[in-house]
Amino acid sequence: MQEQLFIAAIIVFAVVSIIYSFYASDKRRKELAAWAMSKDLNFTAEHDSSFQDRYPSFDCLQRGDSRYAYNIMAGTFAGREFLGCDYHYATGSGKSRTQHHFSLVIIKSPILLEPLFIRPENFFDKLTELVGFNDIDFESAEFSKKFYVKSPDKKWAYDIIHQRMMEFLLASPEFSIQFDSLSVIIYRGTTFSPKDFDDAANLINGIFERIPDYVIQNQKLRSV
Repeated sequence: MQEQLFIAAIIVFAVVSIIYSFYASDKRRKELAAWAMSKDLNFTAEHDSSFQDRYPSFDCLQRGDSRYAYNIMAGTFAGREFLGCDYHYATGSGKSRTQHHFSLVIIKSPILLEPLFIRPENFFDKLTELVGFNDIDFESAEFSKKFYVKSPDKKWAYDIIHQRMMEFLLASPEFSIQFDSLSVIIYRGTTFSPKDFDDAANLINGIFERIPDYVIQNQKLRSV
């Protein structure tokens, strides 16, 4: 009798979990669709498995397997080409298989870019510094303590992350930020609220607006 009750409880729990998951997913789709409409963006909930190939430089899109974007919002945001979505990938196998979901925003750059990665520093970073694996440090001790920065070209990192940029990043919501040659991506390890999508897009646009004129001119000459 107890075994039957235990099995029944498991079944009920599974059914409730499925119903709640469906309800939460549907609620999120409607919220993001409404946000996209408010920004004059196109919205689709359909899965798109092409992101990993379209943006091969963005490390966060190359993790695990079963990768796809969904709840995709696309169009123009503050005059720039915008793409926002939720993203899925899976790791492990069998009983250890885990499904991962996070959100991202990609905005096309007005100029040619060089690789650059900026994210909040964590405890593991502090440990790796002890064995010589340092990131790029800056004159601002506050900025260097808060952010982990990597680039194959330190000069490019210093050109982009000047004093005014550091002040802007320190005052902004925390995200991971990566440049490829044509775009900037922002993400976290979790899904975004509609406000987070706003914050992410405004952060990228704020970065573009603070790139020094001499950098813009140099990059324009390189693209000719």
